[in-house]
Amino acid sequence: MIPSPAPVQHILSFAQSLQGGGVERVLLRLADGWVRRGRLVTLLIGNTDGPLADELPDGVTLRHGGGGGYAALARAAAGAAGELAPDLIFCPGNHYSAVALAARPFARAPVVAKLSNALAGTHRGLTQWGYARWLALHPRFIDHLVAMTPAMAQEAATWMRLPPDRLSVIPNPPALLRPGASPVPLPSGRFILGVGRLAPQKRWDRLIAAMARMPADVSLLILGEGSLRPALEAQVAALGLTGRVSLPGHAADPLPAMARASVVALTSDFEGVPGAIREALGQATPVVSTDSSVAIPELIDSPACGTIVGREDMDALVAALGHWLAPGAARPPAQSAPGDPVGNYLALFDRLVSARRRDAPR
Repeated sequence: MIPSPAPVQHILSFAQSLQGGGVERVLLRLADGWVRRGRLVTLLIGNTDGPLADELPDGVTLRHGGGGGYAALARAAAGAAGELAPDLIFCPGNHYSAVALAARPFARAPVVAKLSNALAGTHRGLTQWGYARWLALHPRFIDHLVAMTPAMAQEAATWMRLPPDRLSVIPNPPALLRPGASPVPLPSGRFILGVGRLAPQKRWDRLIAAMARMPADVSLLILGEGSLRPALEAQVAALGLTGRVSLPGHAADPLPAMARASVVALTSDFEGVPGAIREALGQATPVVSTDSSVAIPELIDSPACGTIVGREDMDALVAALGHWLAPGAARPPAQSAPGDPVGNYLALFDRLVSARRRDAPR
């Protein structure tokens, strides 16, 4: 007997650009897994230039999304939802939820969104008030939300007022070594590694300031690109750290650098579930992180894995880095990849679409 085709044959998703960023990188990993399991995936990309273009999976249908502007991407998503009639629309992160809203009136399919960033503590004052009300509107245009950890799911339930049956917990698919990627030049001795965009959220200025209090033989390597490069380079020069701090740009594969680093540091103001932490622990490398998300204690769940410090506690940051840089500091055991995220997403998609078809008027 020939098995029936899966309910979800065509998935539509979108991103502004391929310039880099964890949300976009994870989207490409998921798309690759979905295609490998026999599903059609259309990616609407605003600007297809950028280092992540090399990571576009074979078999994905690429569609131009208006050049990289947010409003243009929203218009393109609305058009694609109506024209292509996909079985499901996947919103890859909080940043893109307004694009999902634009596509929703034209969609004849469920909209599933992934929670990629913290909801609490990302804004202040009237901006936070408005943001809270925007989040409360999400159940009107998002059918189901995926969080990466239980604590993030609880935060979503509180802020978005979503019932438990419209929430799932699915971790991101793990990063894999990319044998053909250009190697990153690494410092010869002890070094601290940061991985992420050179953007205000990441607060690399904290890590650079901490470097001024590190032993002279310790180096800092930050892999990523972004708008704050000139300011960070100026800070490095002002502190006299030019010979000890390196910002080589985007890394196609940061895993070898993680495996060699003495410690991986994340000094953000806010995060979701930082992939860099899971990837570092997968390489048996300890992590120092600010308390930038409710998910951080779920990732750094033991003193043997790393240290969590307050966002504005420079003394604690310096002490934590010093602890893991000390000669003979024990490295954590390598953590294994979490389950089958690709399969879990597809099972969720199929369940939602099957339920919608079953409940549709006849």
